[in-house]
Amino acid sequence: MTDVYLEIGPKKVFACAHDWPGWCRIGKGEEDALENLVRYVPRYRLIAERAGLPFDPDAFTVVERARGGTTTDFGAIEAIPELDSRPVDAATAERDVALLRAAWEVFDEVFTGSPEELRKGPRGGGRDRDKMASHVVEAERAYARKIGVRHRPFPLDDLTARGAMRQEITAVLGVPSDGSPPVPGGWPPRYTARRMAWHVIDHLWEMEDRRD
Repeated sequence: MTDVYLEIGPKKVFACAHDWPGWCRIGKGEEDALENLVRYVPRYRLIAERAGLPFDPDAFTVVERARGGTTTDFGAIEAIPELDSRPVDAATAERDVALLRAAWEVFDEVFTGSPEELRKGPRGGGRDRDKMASHVVEAERAYARKIGVRHRPFPLDDLTARGAMRQEITAVLGVPSDGSPPVPGGWPPRYTARRMAWHVIDHLWEMEDRRD
């Protein structure tokens, strides 16, 4: 069984596979969100395979319902499920980091293969390639503070600075923990890995969809 938790906002619901960071999809209700999660199995499989992990999900088991809010309705995960407060062993931490690194790698490949100007969304909006990539990295820099990793802003093409930041992120997320946030007021490691991976993958798929 594949453990899934639901983040329930006032109008929208996210379905997130708890042990597969980044595999989260939104819907108008619980069933719609779960159906969307299924639809993205082939696309997430590319991430799992890049991480060197077998990915053959079976029936979903909803193991928790977490209360979301306006951010949920806006289209971003925000609720931290109680599941993420459990202790994290070495194998789980290494697995989460492997999936996060795979998301980074695939995003970079899609970025390189995409035109600078992307097709506009249905309402004529949406960031172009470089702005989207900058948004992803800047969000990551903000998320990193939730686990005690702090870096000054840097330009998109400063791969040395980006690499240093990501090395520190994976150093924190890739070790066993008691499940609590590494810093006061921060995020649990498992939630951080999921939030980071989801944000990268969500924009990766958006870029793929808008470059055609």
